[in-house]
Amino acid sequence: MLAQAILCEANLRAEICESINELLSGIHSGCELAIVTEEAFRGIDTRHLAEWVTRQPAWSDFPFIVLTEHGGGLERNPLAAQITDTLGSVSFLERPFHPTTLISVVRTHLRGRRRQYECRRLNEELEFRVQERTKELAAANRQLLAQIEERERVESTLRQMQRLEAVGQLTSGVAHDFNNLLTVVLGNIAFVEREFAARGIDGKLSQRLAMMRTAAERGAKLTDQLLSFSRRQRLEPRALDLNATVASMRDLLQSTMGGSIQIETVLTEGLWHALVDPTQLELAVLNLAINARDAMGVGGRLQVSTGNVRLGEPETPEEPGPGEYVEICVSDTGSGMSPEVRARVFEPFFTTKEIGKGSGLGLSQVLGFAKQSNGGVRVDTVENEGTSIHIFLPRSQLSQEAERGPVQAQASKSELHARVLLVDDDDAVRQVTADMLNELQYEVLEAGSAGAAFDILDAEHIDLLLLDFAMPGMSGAEVARRVRTRYPSLPIVFVTGYADRAALNGIGGSRTIGKPFNVRELAETVAAALIGSNCGDLTSREVTRPSRCLM
Repeated sequence: MLAQAILCEANLRAEICESINELLSGIHSGCELAIVTEEAFRGIDTRHLAEWVTRQPAWSDFPFIVLTEHGGGLERNPLAAQITDTLGSVSFLERPFHPTTLISVVRTHLRGRRRQYECRRLNEELEFRVQERTKELAAANRQLLAQIEERERVESTLRQMQRLEAVGQLTSGVAHDFNNLLTVVLGNIAFVEREFAARGIDGKLSQRLAMMRTAAERGAKLTDQLLSFSRRQRLEPRALDLNATVASMRDLLQSTMGGSIQIETVLTEGLWHALVDPTQLELAVLNLAINARDAMGVGGRLQVSTGNVRLGEPETPEEPGPGEYVEICVSDTGSGMSPEVRARVFEPFFTTKEIGKGSGLGLSQVLGFAKQSNGGVRVDTVENEGTSIHIFLPRSQLSQEAERGPVQAQASKSELHARVLLVDDDDAVRQVTADMLNELQYEVLEAGSAGAAFDILDAEHIDLLLLDFAMPGMSGAEVARRVRTRYPSLPIVFVTGYADRAALNGIGGSRTIGKPFNVRELAETVAAALIGSNCGDLTSREVTRPSRCLM
């Protein structure tokens, strides 16, 4: 009670406990310091108190002040040593004590206890901050990993696009040279066939010649597929109703697929018109149908559907950009594709078919056609369930154009008399083309370069310019632009294996004929260009006339 009175005078709240249990209760209720007399430990069980001291959290070291008897040092007081082991943080104050000493010791221990509380608060705050920072770092790490994955995906896509672009440039160059070779081969085969027919030669030689023609025509088809993949084929896009196209192809698809495969068409009402080359679209759908047939084997179902779609940002490089598109989808119930096959499906010459049953250019040709048409392709496939190939074509704001038939010549080629300037840097191609024109009864002047062509144009009267598109030095498009500035009414026909349509912008009144070509195609194109000119009637007139009409 004396100690309590001293502490109260010093504005320190103190409560008296009658037993160890009351002491433990007071400690649990939040007291900050315990003052215990030495004799209070004699003959009592202190295990509960010792257990509480042992179980204190890491931040806590509860202080005890033990009041000992006079002269009771640790070396002579076994109980003091026991108390120290039991309580841990113990200070001994010998009685009798001075009030100032008691207050000083108590306040010192209280300050230590309160520092423990402050350390606990700071530690909890630090732990909270660490947790928050850990969450922030984890979120930042997840974002970084997502960015790394996105960057790797973009880089992979970019590498694939660059690889495909490089292959496209290579194939277009190869196809151009190959078309020149095929033009010479097929042209000379035609001349030999006519010579055989005129002389009545038949039998084994004619059969071999027919086999040569078939092989050359297959090469021309393969070249056209290469140009389609490299997006350099000749396209003539126009507004088209895809519903009508699909309906008109049903009989062709049925004969191609065979009777064991069921064909369905799902046509959307109110379908927009698509801006597309109808011939190339039919070839693309036919290619997809053949792939579907091979994937299904015997039996199965092929569905061709149409629809209007509005697309957002593309998920793969094959898909088109955001906008409005008309969709044509070819779906099958075949074997589907594995992820490995799906990743390579648009690579040229990649095929899962047996040797001799596929060139590996079917889907790459479809992709090239769609991209060149300013559209795209999407592939949905599930292994062992089937595949859907979606072709997206740009929406046309115009109504469907009327079917344009071949130009009807107002006079037969035998009635047309014109002087044609033929410009081609390949001697063999130029020779076979000139022979065809001579057979068509046109007068032909030849030039192997742009400079020679301009010299002839300045010196001679020319009715039509037959111009190779791809030439070294100055391209056919550049030659045509210069000719247009000097001879605006001169009709121009481009002879080319492929043509970049953007390069022909601003060259009005021109036509194109693709390599390889035959005499009939050349005759129709030249006649249409001459009859469509503004130089008056070309029939039954002399080649050399006083007026100069450059075409």
